[in-house]
Amino acid sequence: MNNLSVSSQGYGPDHGTEFGYGLHHIQIAIPAGSEDDCRAFYVGVLGMVELVKPPVLAARGGLWIRADNLEIHLGVENDFRPARKAHPGIRVADLDALARHLAAKGVEVTWDDNFPGHRRFYAADNLGNRLEFLQRDGLDVSTEW
Repeated sequence: MNNLSVSSQGYGPDHGTEFGYGLHHIQIAIPAGSEDDCRAFYVGVLGMVELVKPPVLAARGGLWIRADNLEIHLGVENDFRPARKAHPGIRVADLDALARHLAAKGVEVTWDDNFPGHRRFYAADNLGNRLEFLQRDGLDVSTEW
């Protein structure tokens, strides 16, 4: 395969546009009043840091967290239901170390080997929202699966 046609995602070509798309953050829904429990998971378990929200947004509840190149906004949703299918795909540098860390903290990880060129597992946050953690496995993946 021609490596020039493989994007930084590990498959398929990159595609530049005049708009310069990039991801600033993802938002995950949480119920009102769950901020402390979410801090315990996202800060205490995952090791992220909480960001100070602008006052006008802080009044809405929720919290913002960040680590490395990832920012997550946890936003209050009145009719909250955990996202069990929709999820962020979070790249990590050492997938095995994270899996061991989560297991040691009592978080169940479910491995999935159905994504060519990647290793990944799923875990749920403290509220049942699905999170995918993945790492490229270094294999050369065809652009045509």
